[in-house]
Amino acid sequence: MTPSESGQKSIEVSPAAKDMVMSSLEREQLTGMKKQILPRRKLAGVEVAVLWSLRVYLVFMVVVVVYKMWFAPH
Repeated sequence: MTPSESGQKSIEVSPAAKDMVMSSLEREQLTGMKKQILPRRKLAGVEVAVLWSLRVYLVFMVVVVVYKMWFAPH
């Protein structure tokens, strides 16, 4: 929950204070602080078509491999 959602005031933190906090964090905490959530990218029509063709190709190849494995020993 962000401060604005909970009705709290946001506090401005100086760059020096941020640097001090970042230097005192442990490795796992530092990784969590640096993690940024990136939004999904809007794909163009060609990119969407390429991704769908790759999905269709993958399903087709899975069917081919399963077919070959099923009928090869017989």
